[in-house]
Amino acid sequence: MLEKNKGCLGMMMVQLAFAGMSIFSKAAIDKGMNPYVFVVYRQAFAVITLAPFAFFLDRKNVDPLTYTLICKIFLISFFGTTLSLNLYSYAINYVSATFASASVNTIPAFTFVIAVILRVETFSIRDFPGVAKFVGSVVSLSGAMVFAFVKGPGVKWCDSTKETISTKHLSSRENWVQGCLLMLAANVIWASWLVMQAPLVKQYSAKFRLAMLQCFFSCIQSSIWAMTMERDIASWRLKWDFNLFSVAYCGIVVTGICYWLQLWAVEKKGPLYAASFTPLILIFTAIISAFLWNEMLYVGSFCGGILLIGGLYCVIWGKNRETQKEENQDKVDAKEETVV
Repeated sequence: MLEKNKGCLGMMMVQLAFAGMSIFSKAAIDKGMNPYVFVVYRQAFAVITLAPFAFFLDRKNVDPLTYTLICKIFLISFFGTTLSLNLYSYAINYVSATFASASVNTIPAFTFVIAVILRVETFSIRDFPGVAKFVGSVVSLSGAMVFAFVKGPGVKWCDSTKETISTKHLSSRENWVQGCLLMLAANVIWASWLVMQAPLVKQYSAKFRLAMLQCFFSCIQSSIWAMTMERDIASWRLKWDFNLFSVAYCGIVVTGICYWLQLWAVEKKGPLYAASFTPLILIFTAIISAFLWNEMLYVGSFCGGILLIGGLYCVIWGKNRETQKEENQDKVDAKEETVV
């Protein structure tokens, strides 16, 4: 049972980790940490975390690193990881953690469109699994919108005396719109990054080393970006406080471990499968925020959550049926070749 559903369980763990990223990064940046410096330290922690795994676990799976492949990894790291993380970290300064998680649910739709355009994923209106993937993506996106905008009666989870997340940047409408647009741009770039991983993991199958190289290049690129945008040395100092915990969590758990899990999922199931689990981030973030910071949940949130789960199931079902169909076709072709 675990062997059959390890992909699903792994991606659920990824989304739970990303929910923590939304909450902790929002809190750290609200406490005054520079968002660009946050990304630099986050990527540095990720490189340190992935280095032992890349050295010991990928020793037998050593693929040649050509100059062309290194340049490709460098460009993909800049376009996908560096741009996406810096835009996300800057945008979350002006939006709430729950809104950031809600906007992430546009990633499956963007991934589906980009993957179909680049012919990484197949889609046919005559094929029922293909229709299920399309309908599932639309239902998940609709569920995210219902979760974010439909309220109804409120449901209190915790004591009202608990501390709430700072909203000092949310008073300006211009800042809110800017944050929303930048968050949307970060999600489009992240969806493109997921699609670009599919051909890349076929060229370089050592996934730990591939993830480490992307984090290493992103750390260098983000350092140059941060030094250009922030000249104050005091902003680079880390203390034994919540900011250090947030950076370590995002670097070790999210960027380090979860990037490897995403590469594994993209290689085994495709980019759409990896992106289809992103609606769970919103549910996990809302529940954690309700318990930690007493954020209000509504009946509309539960209805939206049901749509999210239903759409996610449709995407996974369609993808599994396509995989079974391909495996059966490969068996038939192998038998025909044996007969010939």
